[in-house]
Amino acid sequence: MNALELGPLVLSGERAAILAGVFLFMIGAGLLATRISARFNPWSTAVAIGGIAAARLGHVVAHWEYFGDDPLRAFAVWQGGFAWIWVVPVVLLATFGLLKTRQERIWSLAPVAVGALAWVAAHQLTSATEPLPPAALTLQRLDASPLDLAEPAGRPTVINLWATWCPPCRREMPALAQAERAHPHVRFLFVNQGESETQVRDYLAREGLQLDHVLLDPAMALPGHYRTAGVPVTLFLRSDGRLAKTHFGEISPERISVEIRRLE
Repeated sequence: MNALELGPLVLSGERAAILAGVFLFMIGAGLLATRISARFNPWSTAVAIGGIAAARLGHVVAHWEYFGDDPLRAFAVWQGGFAWIWVVPVVLLATFGLLKTRQERIWSLAPVAVGALAWVAAHQLTSATEPLPPAALTLQRLDASPLDLAEPAGRPTVINLWATWCPPCRREMPALAQAERAHPHVRFLFVNQGESETQVRDYLAREGLQLDHVLLDPAMALPGHYRTAGVPVTLFLRSDGRLAKTHFGEISPERISVEIRRLE
């Protein structure tokens, strides 16, 4: 399971883990603010906001080659991507700058530990991926030729489930198209969900997107096999066709590259 489904809302494992960690951290800090010292209120705010900002900055710095041409994408936190080790100096600065007594600083360890444990537990529960086999499904390409998804490809495969009406799908499509060109040893399949051939052709022509393998899944059968909900979803398959990773939601260029390297 790589996501948490809350009714119609689908959260990726990373987002669910972040929310769980931050929520329990703030609850713990709030209790300390009422029982130990009001200084825990500004301290927790500084740690939560500063920590997330620092973790995002650390990710951007580590993957600057993907941000150099578009620095404003650093604010696209919905794509995911955080370097959590960068939170440590923020916690230390806030603790020694905003908490004045030794007792307060010792107590500050409690909400930090609870938040970290919640993040680890949620991440472990939502990051496991069942190595599902290829789908016994034949879909039609835009040129009307069939593609048997169960037939071995002999190379890693990236499957993107998308729709033209989906804004995150449209935002991530250029990055996926560029990845397809950059990784010719990987097969990319762009499987449209529930739309007609005319709708798909018109969208690709309008956006100037050139994709090698665009498939139509009018019955939306593929999500049923991989047990996914919503779009976009990006599936990373090993050379033997078994599922290695499922990414829910908009995917970033650096995440695509990282997951492809793990397939090799």
